[in-house]
Amino acid sequence: MAEEAAKGVVIVPESMLKKQKRAEEWEEAKKKEIDEKRVKNAKNRKLIFSRAKVYAKEYDEQEKELVRLKREAKFKGGFYVEPEAKLLFLIRIRGINRMDPRTRKILQLLRLRQIFNGAFMKVNKATLSMLHRVEPYVTYGYPNLKSVKELIYKRGYGKVNKQRIALTNNSVIEQVLGKHGIICIEDLVHEILTVGPHFKEANNFLWPFKLKAPLGGLKKKRNHYVEGGDAGNRENYINELIRRMN
Repeated sequence: MAEEAAKGVVIVPESMLKKQKRAEEWEEAKKKEIDEKRVKNAKNRKLIFSRAKVYAKEYDEQEKELVRLKREAKFKGGFYVEPEAKLLFLIRIRGINRMDPRTRKILQLLRLRQIFNGAFMKVNKATLSMLHRVEPYVTYGYPNLKSVKELIYKRGYGKVNKQRIALTNNSVIEQVLGKHGIICIEDLVHEILTVGPHFKEANNFLWPFKLKAPLGGLKKKRNHYVEGGDAGNRENYINELIRRMN
């Protein structure tokens, strides 16, 4: 060994060689992963674009069909009754003063823990009976495509590992809902709007919306909407309130 040192041969320790080899393997694996991710993202972009086109066409056709049916009914001297809504949007408009424990529990189940919190809900007998009990504390109605899109795009947050994560990237949605075929924000909007087969998973993924106080204020929180107040069912007029609070 002394002879090798005298000849000027550099001796590299075995641990250093192992470390270099391990670093090279890691670098190679990382490079491979980046390349795979790039290819996958390129495929996903094409798929997302094609899906968005299909959804846009579907929404447009539904709008045209509705107009056609209304015109046909008017021409025959009647009027067209739209099918019953499948989706509700709830907004909590009152605080916790003088609230009984049952009402508080129902509001927690509806995920409306704070004033001006909003959440989507599927229309069925159970949800309607729950709403009947908490009607003085919430206002609700039937959101349209524009409202659903604006809420999710502007104030949408997802639940990832019990954490509130902003929907700034489609990968956040794919990470949680990819197994259900929901890989982008347009898929999420479509699933919520149409109350699709995976509505429950999509809705649970969305964090309750934290809305601002309505522009111009509320009229009278204690009275029902039909009495000139704000509480209760306001049907399609919920969209006007969403614009003021979003």
